[in-house]
Amino acid sequence: MPSRNHGQKAKTHEEFLSGYRLMWAIVIFDLPVITKADRKEASKFRKDLLDKGFQMVQLSVYFKLLSGVEELETIERYIESILPRKGKVEIIHITDRQYEDIKSFYGNVRESPKKSYTQLQLF
Repeated sequence: MPSRNHGQKAKTHEEFLSGYRLMWAIVIFDLPVITKADRKEASKFRKDLLDKGFQMVQLSVYFKLLSGVEELETIERYIESILPRKGKVEIIHITDRQYEDIKSFYGNVRESPKKSYTQLQLF
């Protein structure tokens, strides 16, 4: 039976879960909410992100862990397809290793460092 990876070396479990391969897509936006139509469109955009597996970090900041650049490109195309007519939307991507270095505070208390998904054991 022929290989599906067309001559490419199969990725090991460690390579697949590498903190440099795993990516975080961060969507930040500033959408108008002046009119009822604006609010409806902004709400729909937020709901669409949640439906696609994003987690809300703040009202206008959403994160999603991705398996790599290919999935990032797919997500970027999806977001382009659901963009509201007005407002600003930005997509930032960082590696899982960079995500671990985020410093978070709740009030003036620093929260525990982020855990990498590569540290999880899969069963």
